[in-house]
Amino acid sequence: MTVAYVFITSALMKLMGTELTNHFLGLGLPYPHMMLKLVILIEIVCGILLLVNKAVKNAVVPLIGFMIAALLLTKVPLLHTGLLAFAFGARLDIVMLVLLVSIYKH
Repeated sequence: MTVAYVFITSALMKLMGTELTNHFLGLGLPYPHMMLKLVILIEIVCGILLLVNKAVKNAVVPLIGFMIAALLLTKVPLLHTGLLAFAFGARLDIVMLVLLVSIYKH
C-alpha cells in the first residue's frame, strides 16, 4: 500500500505540479512531453494495481524500470560529489527499488 501511495502521488505531482514536471522535462529524454505522459499513466495504473492487489508482479516490472532509470539519470551524477552524497541523495530511490524487487519476489 505504501509503495502504491508513492507512485500515485508522484504521478499526480507530475500531472499537477510545475517543479517536478519541469525537472522531468529537463532530464534530456527523447520526446520529453510524450514520455512524461506515459510515465504518469504507468505510475497511476501500476500504483492502483498495487493498491487493489491485482496483477502485482506485472505492475512492479515497469516501476522497477522507472526506479533504475531514476537512479541512473538523477542520482548517479551525484557520485562526483562523493559516495556519501550519492548514498544520501539516492536513499529513497534505493529503498523503493528494494521494496519493488521484494514485492516481485513474493
